[in-house]
Amino acid sequence: IPGFYLVEVTTGPAAAALAAPAKARLKLTCTGSCDTTMPIQPIDEGLKWYRRSAERRAATFQAYGLATAQLRAKVAAGVPANWAVVIDIDETTLDNSAYQQARLDLGVGFSPGSWTAWVEQKAARPIDGVVPFIQTVKQLGGKVVFVTNRKAATECPQTADNLRAIGVSWDGMLCQTDSSDKNPRFQALAAGTAPGLPALSVVMFVGDNIQDFPGLTQDIRRQDAAAFSRF
Repeated sequence: IPGFYLVEVTTGPAAAALAAPAKARLKLTCTGSCDTTMPIQPIDEGLKWYRRSAERRAATFQAYGLATAQLRAKVAAGVPANWAVVIDIDETTLDNSAYQQARLDLGVGFSPGSWTAWVEQKAARPIDGVVPFIQTVKQLGGKVVFVTNRKAATECPQTADNLRAIGVSWDGMLCQTDSSDKNPRFQALAAGTAPGLPALSVVMFVGDNIQDFPGLTQDIRRQDAAAFSRF
């Protein structure tokens, strides 16, 4: 049957778990002009914009420039002794668009296994503006705490190496251990029950997802402008 086929070859225990009768042999030949790796190249305009546009870079530089100005103003007005900034990692600190592009090139989407393999590469680049922003937090006397839904056991050690490689330092990293809900971790920071950290007064949250901010969900989209005043 003509068409584009993606073949995923599995070896090891996962392959052994497949049903024994499920066997096939696929023979690939070129019957025409075969000068590309795929008959159809999928295009994701959003990803193309994210990876190639000047506007996307301007937007992130602008966001971190605003965050820096707001932070300086807060500190000048007076902050508690133990203050911190909480920052998300994926698409806020680290740019994973190379992973997304690689999956798109295969004509497939996200999968847990491929994501973990990407994290293990420790190859994500920093989002524009984040490194100098974090440096400013430290220079002003604050603590930097990452709150991320990368898995604590299998992804956060590699993430730490990736962050060091791009020149980022931090005081705490709260990864996902069970629930993806970040609110219990936010509360632990305030209560002083987060591992290795004193009770902290968080003066700023930085994220790309509405749930990177305390108590907020997608439901806020139905509310009027006043609901977004803190942004």
